[in-house]
Amino acid sequence: MKSFDFDFLINKITWMSIIDIIVVAILLYYVYSLIRNIFQPEIRRFLLHIGKSTFLQKNKAWWGYLFGSKDLERDNLIRIKPIIDACKSMKKSRTGALIIFVKYYDDELFNNSCELIDSKISKRLLESIFQKYSPLHDGAVVISENKIKSASCILPLTDNDKLPPQFGLRHRAGIGVSETTDAVAVIISEETGEIAYAKQGRVRMNVSFGELEKLLNKDF
Repeated sequence: MKSFDFDFLINKITWMSIIDIIVVAILLYYVYSLIRNIFQPEIRRFLLHIGKSTFLQKNKAWWGYLFGSKDLERDNLIRIKPIIDACKSMKKSRTGALIIFVKYYDDELFNNSCELIDSKISKRLLESIFQKYSPLHDGAVVISENKIKSASCILPLTDNDKLPPQFGLRHRAGIGVSETTDAVAVIISEETGEIAYAKQGRVRMNVSFGELEKLLNKDF
């Protein structure tokens, strides 16, 4: 009587399992691609809503993988463009400004010394807030969660006594808040129109608009 070939059976089962895995993987890939293409805007909005405390928010390479680098660049441009445009206008008119960007809005820190705005970011609104005769022009604007959260914020000043003597209250407040929080600050001098960028207590002077866009794209 002919013996049963167990090795042949095992090899056959193994190869069938491998083929099944490959087929399932291909099907899953196409399902993922279909869902991504159909529901991409909804997925993006959902992740943007929850992402401020997630791994994805801290690792932009994953955003680029999920949505494509072109989509990421486009979204960042839309988000940052009104801020850059407002800074261009205020630099030209030498309108003093202090704009604070925070990842997590601290109600206790800001609400006690600010006027609540909670509005969509726009060039016109930023310009109107910092106009010389605006009741909100003194103090800082705080931007978080893709909104202008508050204005006329009085912030603690830095204790750094090695700063240049020409630094006024705006520069010292911007540097101060960047020392004690995760905030970054954009400061526009009303004397010169020069733009400064403060992060982690360090200040970068005479920032160009191209540099400002890259910095905000990275940090905001």
